[in-house]
Amino acid sequence: MNTSETITRRRFISHVALAGTVVAASPLFNLRAQGSPKKFRVGVVGCGGRGSGAMENILEAGKSAGVDIEIYSVADFFADRANGAAQKYNIPKERTFFGPSAYHEVMAQPVEIIILATPPVFRPTHLEAALQAGKHCFIEKPVAVDPAGARKIIALGELAKSKGLSIVAGTQRRHMSGYLRNQFAVEHGAIGKITGGVVSWCGGKLWFKTREPNEDDASYLVRNWTSFTEMSGDHIVEQHVHNLDVANWFIGRTPQSAIGFGGRARRQTGDQFDFFSIDLNYGDDCHIHSMCRQVNGCYENVGENFIGTEGSCYGSGKINSSKLAGIQIPEFKTHDNGQVQEHIDLLQGILAGQPLNGARQVAEATLTAIMGRIACYTGQMIRWSDLTTNTASPWYNLALSPNPADFEAGKVIAPKDNVWSVPGEA
Repeated sequence: MNTSETITRRRFISHVALAGTVVAASPLFNLRAQGSPKKFRVGVVGCGGRGSGAMENILEAGKSAGVDIEIYSVADFFADRANGAAQKYNIPKERTFFGPSAYHEVMAQPVEIIILATPPVFRPTHLEAALQAGKHCFIEKPVAVDPAGARKIIALGELAKSKGLSIVAGTQRRHMSGYLRNQFAVEHGAIGKITGGVVSWCGGKLWFKTREPNEDDASYLVRNWTSFTEMSGDHIVEQHVHNLDVANWFIGRTPQSAIGFGGRARRQTGDQFDFFSIDLNYGDDCHIHSMCRQVNGCYENVGENFIGTEGSCYGSGKINSSKLAGIQIPEFKTHDNGQVQEHIDLLQGILAGQPLNGARQVAEATLTAIMGRIACYTGQMIRWSDLTTNTASPWYNLALSPNPADFEAGKVIAPKDNVWSVPGEA
């Protein structure tokens, strides 16, 4: 008979001696003992909500890691956001930039680390510029809006390796103790072979800002990037990517194909769906139900649950299995805030001369979401190979527009509001 056991911090204290054998299990919280605190200058591209949060996160990470952090230079599409960040962190005007080409100016500054937190459509272009400039990078998720962009991120990951540069992504669940413990347990057979499960991000709608008088299309799209597939990838890519990343991580591979449906019933702006429901076929008789929704007044749920041949597991919660007691699981010491821990890990990797590189894993999570989106937009089965290896597939070279070059050239034409994909025939 299986027993239910919740993995708690207390249980893992007994395994602290084992933690030293697992590099990721026990990140050092204070590196001052290794010498004088090192100072890192940070450049930030994107000073909106997530960029502002990331600046605070890396400053807090510096305190935990015994590293001095200076927010040295900032850039944003909008002058008021760039200037607001500059005022907060005492950055002079000559290191404060705005406009669609402003990221070039930040890359030219004497900074060691770049934070990329603009809308996802810009991520591949900005990451390439940062790596070419020799900077370690923190990139927010998702990292692309189309297959071509995601594949570029994978290629840039290889470039970073050749240059000895870091790429740490904003998939914070991979840096949180609960997820780390459960993934370790699952990898070591706690629930046997995963055969199914559900991953979900069902919540309310995000913001929308009406067009201002005489506002051009570029500004309108950047201010409303969470409403347009061309800017965010749709919410399955921008938001649900977290849960899909956990599925890939726990199962240990990417899905082979996706079949799904979705639609739009409440949204009145942009061109995205309200909801998605997808069957992800991971092969070897493993199917995961992916679902996400952005509609107010409905049941909300964010999380992951996996069913195996020997039990079941929540992403960071309870494991139901009789095999759990026989697995020695190390203690994973992490900051209480995963969005701080990911920056601690970034700093530690740089200081240790062992830069982290999460480009492929975050690109594959992004591709998983893109595959699901295309399946729902078209009503067709979409295969992983359609996005990664089959150059004859109509989806392989799918590239959304406007793209970053359009923004820099001033040639942006916004998609129409309230026009969206409707698959099939009446």
